[in-house]
Amino acid sequence: MKRLVVFTGAGISAESGIKTFRDSGGLWEEYKIEDVATPQAWAKNPALVQEFYNQRRKQALEAKPNAGHLAIAELQKHFKVQVITQNIDDLHERAGSKNVLHLHGEIKKARSSAYPNLIYNIKGWELKVGDKCEKGSQLRPHIVWFGESVPEMDNAIELVQQADIFIVAGTSLNVYPAANLLDYAPADIPKFYIDPHPDLVYNFADIRIIKDTAGKGLPDLAKKLVKEFAA
Repeated sequence: MKRLVVFTGAGISAESGIKTFRDSGGLWEEYKIEDVATPQAWAKNPALVQEFYNQRRKQALEAKPNAGHLAIAELQKHFKVQVITQNIDDLHERAGSKNVLHLHGEIKKARSSAYPNLIYNIKGWELKVGDKCEKGSQLRPHIVWFGESVPEMDNAIELVQQADIFIVAGTSLNVYPAANLLDYAPADIPKFYIDPHPDLVYNFADIRIIKDTAGKGLPDLAKKLVKEFAA
């Protein structure tokens, strides 16, 4: 089986009703990013940060995978599929994808604010100030905030370098370092970019552009991939 790597962004989750901060000029559900999604915000007002992510978690739990998520999972019957996602929800997993690497963390998990390797599943949607790890430090959302390093980036690069087919869907390629992943795909493999406004990839001549949403473009592309590349 060929190795198919799919890199997804906020657009595919947005089609399931999960809003992104780019929907409204730098605001995320009426919050400024610097007030809720940075280390400085956490130091200044942890209660506000917890409440913000509690609402994001509740929203993610209520959302359902869409046709794009399901198409990716279905491709596992024909390819060795690896998903790399910027999204913090678990819609890929709930759609059935088995191999999912979350670049920016996972909304359904918490980690110690003092011991980053202590990571816990959150029961329900609420994480409170006063919830602590086994060593007594406050639990924070297991999220990579703006201004923090991306621990899984090296793993993601390695996966992209091993791809036989590479798909980018639902991302504007504006958030770095994740946007650099496209540069690591082997030069001679088929590459596809699915986005309603694919302006940023105009200088990549070897990419097949599908001007559509992830939810519509992925199911159609999946059928073509099976016919063209599946063993």
